[in-house]
Amino acid sequence: MNGTIENRDAFLKKIASKLHRSPGEPSDQPVWAHTPQRSVYQDYTDEQLMEMMKKACEPIHTKVYETTADELADQLDQVIAEYGSGQIVATNDPRFQTFGLNTVLDKYEVFTWDYEKGQINIDKATSANIGLSICDIMLAESATAGLFNDKDKARSVSLLPETSIVIVPKSSIVPRLTQAMQLIEDTVKKGKPLSSYINFISGPSNSADIEMRLVVGVHGPVKVAYLVVTDL
Repeated sequence: MNGTIENRDAFLKKIASKLHRSPGEPSDQPVWAHTPQRSVYQDYTDEQLMEMMKKACEPIHTKVYETTADELADQLDQVIAEYGSGQIVATNDPRFQTFGLNTVLDKYEVFTWDYEKGQINIDKATSANIGLSICDIMLAESATAGLFNDKDKARSVSLLPETSIVIVPKSSIVPRLTQAMQLIEDTVKKGKPLSSYINFISGPSNSADIEMRLVVGVHGPVKVAYLVVTDL
């Protein structure tokens, strides 16, 4: 559908005048006298954050596994088998190789996302039983996995398969969304490349819109599992 925009400048000028500004004039950033969001859980140790995350997983129907870097490959193998293996798709993330997981990917003939293959990627993710991703930042307060998606680490891998398995380096666990946003802001200030899409996932998709009855797996994975690597 094509359309035209009429009287836009006049409309924006009127809005700006009501705000006592000129059109296009940047607004001043507020300076807050108090920032309690930054101090919440600031004294928590890594172990306390880990326990908070595990507790937050319970009400969102997400299972947590713990392992070490040395045992990661074996543990991932076991988790994949537990969830029925079948067709598997993974993001094209170099950390899979860094973490020594190529043998597991080869064993299950995992399809690795390749943006040059276009629609084939979507088809593979749609028909997959399991999607494998690696977390970039984990919010302990809500057990929310932050995935910095791009052309290689596509969000379809964590959204389309029936089961989403997310590898979580323990070092990526922060108290809450405040720290995640600060990380993103610092990245921008330093002029570093920023992910084209940032996805925050809190367990399997669910909805209680119909008669207040919880239904899991409405518009995404039916099952979500976090595989926390305690020494990464």
